[in-house]
Amino acid sequence: MSKIALVDDDRNILTSVAMTLEAEGFEVETYNDGQAALDAFNKKLPDMAVLDIKMPRMDGMDLLQRLRQKTQMPVIFLTSKDDEIDEVLGLRMGADDYVKKPFSQRLLVERIRALLRRQEALNSDEAGTEPPETKVMDRGNLCMDPLRHAVSWKGKDVSLTVTEFLLLQALAQRPGFVKSRDQLMDVAYDDQVYVDDRTIDSHIKRLRKKMRTADTDFAAIETLYGIGYRYNEE
Repeated sequence: MSKIALVDDDRNILTSVAMTLEAEGFEVETYNDGQAALDAFNKKLPDMAVLDIKMPRMDGMDLLQRLRQKTQMPVIFLTSKDDEIDEVLGLRMGADDYVKKPFSQRLLVERIRALLRRQEALNSDEAGTEPPETKVMDRGNLCMDPLRHAVSWKGKDVSLTVTEFLLLQALAQRPGFVKSRDQLMDVAYDDQVYVDDRTIDSHIKRLRKKMRTADTDFAAIETLYGIGYRYNEE
């Protein structure tokens, strides 16, 4: 049973979403503000967190920044209807996804399931023959180990979220070949979950920024405007 943390200062949202998730078989913990959640997370981390952005004491952005210092567990942001800046900033800071308020609880459940499945796949190290997508992949200066969820560039470790890892893996598997945004959406999200082009673009921007912490000249991910992205082996 996966443990989901809900962090929102709206008690109605906490109650209704918690009931929905518990009915789906999840264990749920609720918190009214970011500081209360952080205090609990310092003792024991959940499997995933759903965070509101605007909260008292510590908002969702500050909480995410603290979390990313020690964990890459999946995080979904809940954003207000018109807060496009918050959405993009949240993804750049390391959130895996966002859902706009008011939202469909069924959609939120499906996004939670999708991210948990991907996290489980990356953490799995089952005995026996490894499928190709779990084997260590070397592409020039890039090294990716799916079973350890480890990435290095020129020997320097880079910490990526689940979504960022999956996108980089999809691009690097076939250097020189273009991946459209639709193809990358299929990699990062289930078919029944709709996201727009801007979500993929934000993930790619965040991915590039993280890779440049290891190498300021990193330019292996090329944008082909109107088409998609391509990984060029260096």
